[in-house]
Amino acid sequence: MRLVPDLRWDHNACYWPLLLRALPDRCARVLEVGCGAGGLACVLAGRAAAVDALDRSPEMVALARARVPSNVRVVEADVLAVQLPAGGYDAVVGGSVLHHLPLDEALRALADAVRPGGVLAMVALPRTDPLRDLPVEALAAVLDRVVGLARRVRGRRDSGTPGMPVRDPVLTTRQVRARARAVLPGARVRRLLFWRYSLVWRRPG
Repeated sequence: MRLVPDLRWDHNACYWPLLLRALPDRCARVLEVGCGAGGLACVLAGRAAAVDALDRSPEMVALARARVPSNVRVVEADVLAVQLPAGGYDAVVGGSVLHHLPLDEALRALADAVRPGGVLAMVALPRTDPLRDLPVEALAAVLDRVVGLARRVRGRRDSGTPGMPVRDPVLTTRQVRARARAVLPGARVRRLLFWRYSLVWRRPG
């Protein structure tokens, strides 16, 4: 019997609107990297004519294929081991995947797949920088419980997908920002509240 209410909720999904706002107004083709169980791919399907959703976990690919609409193609693959079409996508997006990959190599490969005028938009986990992140970490810890309680009161329980691959991040937001700007001049990296950072880069058109 659980005496303490379960207040967990999906931090990844709360940043999907941020990714959607970064998309070009019209998208013919979008690539999602690390699609997991397909939740974001389903949302992207409403913004693009075609979505390619990649994940290297057979379990996640099976879950995604069972739920995505017909304009989403789910592929079991390591994004760094496949040949992406150069300039083939209006947008390349990912929620909580970039910290699983070698950053410099991933940014180059994903940027090459973005068409001129298109966008690379990612949300991922940073390693905590104790000297700089203490205020936002403290605020996040408090608001995390508040949001979890509010969602429970409204009957919303979306704590994420069981079995989703997890990896501890090795780079702080500051380190990601420096390396991203070196690889992709003009890339914007900012720390988000709930243990995430965003990276947005628009390919000159």
